[in-house]
Amino acid sequence: MNLHQGLSRRAEEGHPVRVGMIGAGKFGTMFLSQVLFTPGIHVVGIADLAPDKVVPRVMRGGWTAERLGAKSLDEALATGATCVTDDAEGLIMFGPLDIVIDGTGDPSAGIHHCHLAFANGKHVIMVNVEADAVAGPLLARQAEKAGVCYSMAWGDQPALICEHVDWARACGFEVVCAGKGTRYLPEMHASTPDTVWNYHQINEEMAIRGGLNPKMFNSFVDGTKSGIEMTAVCNATGLTPQPDGLGFPPCSRFDLSSVCRPKTDGGILSHKGTTEVVASLNRDGSEVPHHLMMGTYVVIEAGHDYARECFEQYYTLPDETFQYATLYRPVHLIGQELGISVANIAVRGEPTGAPIGWFSDVVATAKRDLKKGEVLDGEGGYCVWGKQTPTSVSLENNGLPLGLAANIALKRDIPRGAQLSWDDVDYDPKDNAIKIRREMEKEFAGSV
Repeated sequence: MNLHQGLSRRAEEGHPVRVGMIGAGKFGTMFLSQVLFTPGIHVVGIADLAPDKVVPRVMRGGWTAERLGAKSLDEALATGATCVTDDAEGLIMFGPLDIVIDGTGDPSAGIHHCHLAFANGKHVIMVNVEADAVAGPLLARQAEKAGVCYSMAWGDQPALICEHVDWARACGFEVVCAGKGTRYLPEMHASTPDTVWNYHQINEEMAIRGGLNPKMFNSFVDGTKSGIEMTAVCNATGLTPQPDGLGFPPCSRFDLSSVCRPKTDGGILSHKGTTEVVASLNRDGSEVPHHLMMGTYVVIEAGHDYARECFEQYYTLPDETFQYATLYRPVHLIGQELGISVANIAVRGEPTGAPIGWFSDVVATAKRDLKKGEVLDGEGGYCVWGKQTPTSVSLENNGLPLGLAANIALKRDIPRGAQLSWDDVDYDPKDNAIKIRREMEKEFAGSV
């Protein structure tokens, strides 16, 4: 049974998948705009810190005030409408709900929502990849023990990359490298919310008109989001980071097989079975022709001569030796594709990607010289960016996870480019998210 048929059957039987959405930002609004046309899914409630802003935002995606007009979750359930609320906990604990979608982007909130959902027998789709990078491997274990799914969000690049990897392995190919494209120059690691629009080629007036959050968008520019997303991919596939993290080589979609192969074969990789993010800009700032800025890819290896012949015959974007070949997807539609995760859980009982171990971490790295007493401002801010790091190295160095490097003060000076450790900050060990992260460090330490 395919996904659409499964959802259609649930619609015909009057038993739609009941979904609760937490956080109705860009990703959430894109999902909501498509769910209007998807059979068998009922968004019972939308929880947001600013519910008054949700209605006009979602109405831009085609919703009507009537459909958003349920005064309670019970009324929403009875009428097929949707209740907009600021009570995320109440939404999660609502008995008839099947799936919780966390789109908050806040690691602490995401971890809390997961635990509440697991305790109430709800599946979780984690749009909040920041929370996944902080504690995803432990959350996945906890979900399994609770008998529910913890799933990556289809439409976001990590889940799409995981599907590339699964495709390759199910076909019997060795995965050499998997990743995505982005806009990158080395200087962007120091980008702040004040400079982000210059790098995005968006002027401030356009940003204000579009309601764009400079801090959030800056995390894409300064390398943090790439580190977070490739960490999610590693932890869900068993691929391992390169020793010094991502290199961001300039690369067109047609050169992936030549660039994203081991150094011993003329490429840039430290080893096979890793992740890499390719840049859409050359180091001089000029645009790479046929770049993959919005896409995803996997590079595979021929295991024998006959496979090399096939790589040549079927135009698989091979390298010059036909030893390596590439499959790529030129775009991703983020929230507009999220219904695939909902359907996969409801119809097949499977997540669209989930951590299987802890292989990669994202460690807070100083953007500039930081001074004792400064309070860190987290992802996309003025102080730190997130560097992908092998878990073994992060644990050895007591690395401070990027997702928790906010609202905590420094205990000493930190030079630009240095990775921060727990010993460098004055943190609250009783904070729930910090407790969960430290628990994960202890639980996985022996297996890394």
